[in-house]
Amino acid sequence: MPTRNISLTAEQDAFVEGVVRAGEYQNASAVVQDALRVLQQRRDKDALKMTALRGQIETGVDALDRGDFIEVDDADLEEFLEKLTTPSHQRLR
Repeated sequence: MPTRNISLTAEQDAFVEGVVRAGEYQNASAVVQDALRVLQQRRDKDALKMTALRGQIETGVDALDRGDFIEVDDADLEEFLEKLTTPSHQRLR
């Protein structure tokens, strides 16, 4: 397994020491490996979110290009947004 030297802040070192001393990990390497695994998962999740967001933006731009949109005056914006966020069964009351 490759070996790397890393520098930690005093707080990071204390955290690593604490979780190893508490028996949560066998050694500092296991702590860092787990931290990197979590970082990888978060980055993968963020990449998926960005892909979905880009798709939604593309869908919105396509709708604008087709003229498929509703213009809302500033004065009516709050009411329009309220209708979008209120479930339809509650609007019927």
